Amino acid sequence: MTTPPLLSVEGLQVHFPAPGAGRGAVVRAVDGVDFEVFRGETLGLVGESGCGKSTTGLALMRLVEPTGGTVRLEGTDVTRLGRRDVRVLRRRIAMVFQDPYASLDPRVPVGRSVAEPLVIHRLGGDAKARRRRVLELFEMVGLHPDFADRHPHELSGGQRQRVGLARALAVEPDVVVLDEPIASLDVSVQAQVMNLLRRLQRELGLTYVFIAHDLGAVQHVSDRVAVMYLGRIVEIGDRDAVYRRPAHPYTRALLSAVPVPDPAVERTRQRIVLQGDVPSPITPPSGCRFRTRCPEVFEPCATVDPALQLAGAGRLVACHLHGVTGRQVPEENPGPADRTDRAAAS
Repeated sequence: MTTPPLLSVEGLQVHFPAPGAGRGAVVRAVDGVDFEVFRGETLGLVGESGCGKSTTGLALMRLVEPTGGTVRLEGTDVTRLGRRDVRVLRRRIAMVFQDPYASLDPRVPVGRSVAEPLVIHRLGGDAKARRRRVLELFEMVGLHPDFADRHPHELSGGQRQRVGLARALAVEPDVVVLDEPIASLDVSVQAQVMNLLRRLQRELGLTYVFIAHDLGAVQHVSDRVAVMYLGRIVEIGDRDAVYRRPAHPYTRALLSAVPVPDPAVERTRQRIVLQGDVPSPITPPSGCRFRTRCPEVFEPCATVDPALQLAGAGRLVACHLHGVTGRQVPEENPGPADRTDRAAAS
């Protein structure tokens, strides 16, 4: 892309104290993350639980404070903003949380929760005008306006997640961070919510950072995909390129675990079973962080920390197989079925 990115993240770090692990020990939840997001696109951020993807999303909004690095929104480094300016930032970057019930106040009608950002940012006019805006938002996300007067416990999980999305859209943000937005929903409801996200993106020109561990969901909604492991991005590139020809051994292992509904194709696929457990983010391995589980580890991996480097058009990968040896991306392999096909089949 020749246009400048809407959101640019460089060297992002989020470290937390690690009580009981020794003096000065920290949990390196996010430890040097780099990526860009362009206006109107969806960047999928995937990885195992605990890899740091949700913390990355929180750091974009300063809901957790970055330890280092920069997050630039149209050139402005949001990590250096003062408290008053952070409030303005949260109008430009909104978030939909994983647990739709926990993210809503159980004591008030959901319509008031959707109106709260309008009140905080002094948008929408008087109380009557804000009410009209809330009802418009409910219709936009596929909810009957009468639902605005209900409490969270009176709604289903999918309905609550639609309320969370309406609240995020209330301030007309530039970027919406979606943190595992379908993880707690039934499969049939997941497809509905993903189709809603795509429709709203087309109609409103939204930009998404879609955080998930469900590789099928990420494939369905994303334009580009970034794969995280132990606080770092190990591969990032165009969705189809990453899914059809994964370049990093970790990406190949993740995709090999996703079932394909065609039995003939499934029989021909190679399963990659990773040995051992994910290392502690308090004491990550030297060199490449994936080397303790990598089936293709070799000498440089123990001592040299690989940087993201080009591995084909528009693809970056942090692996010595693409630097020291000049090894090429493997031939295209069958990947997981697109969620659109699954929804159509059901």
